[in-house]
Amino acid sequence: MRIEIIPCLKDNYSYLIIDESNNTACVIDPSEAEPVINFIEKENITLKYILNTHHHFDHIGGNIDLKNRYNSIVVGYKDDAHRIPEIEVLVEDGQIWKADNFEAKIIHVPGHTTGHISFHFFNDKLIFTGDTLFSLGCGKIFEGTYQEMFNSLDKIKSLPEDTKIYCGHEYTLQNSNFCIKHEPKNLNLQNKILRINEKLKNNLPTIPSSLKDEIECNIFLRAKNVESFSKLRDLKDNF
Repeated sequence: MRIEIIPCLKDNYSYLIIDESNNTACVIDPSEAEPVINFIEKENITLKYILNTHHHFDHIGGNIDLKNRYNSIVVGYKDDAHRIPEIEVLVEDGQIWKADNFEAKIIHVPGHTTGHISFHFFNDKLIFTGDTLFSLGCGKIFEGTYQEMFNSLDKIKSLPEDTKIYCGHEYTLQNSNFCIKHEPKNLNLQNKILRINEKLKNNLPTIPSSLKDEIECNIFLRAKNVESFSKLRDLKDNF
């Protein structure tokens, strides 16, 4: 499988997972249709599936246009069927979603929203975390609780350390400023910030990150309990 990062809107990322054996693809969280259409038309790719991590407009904004144009199948969490446009395949926590050569485990990760899920393509060691886990950050808690978000991050943290993290936004540099303020002596973090700045200087995405990097550098994954996590989340909301 090949992953293509599609920048959308101001700072969103959508992702194409391309099966190079037959040039078919899934798109994760199409914020808008046009950048996805431009890429797949140029590469002559068949867009078969649209996978949504959650219902926020900047993750589902392209669903209707892409579905109408390519007759793609929309996949999302069962309890968000009323909030995800054009949804056809309803998935649940722990389920293995398999279609053609695509295979992912569904991990329910509430906190940012109640119906947020991640798609873990375990054979390829990739996870699409939407707005639950960012590189060096985590999502704001809009619908869930601190405990839910802490537990959700714990689920992701338990995956193999070489898992690649593909998140919903390019927030890494901003997040790094918060992390280094609270862990100024973290050498792993210092080194990661150097790599982040180098990538951005060359107009490259800072994504994917690795779970190992996040465990070593992301202050939200390093929180030992929900109390310290909650304090950090409140501080970040006002940072």
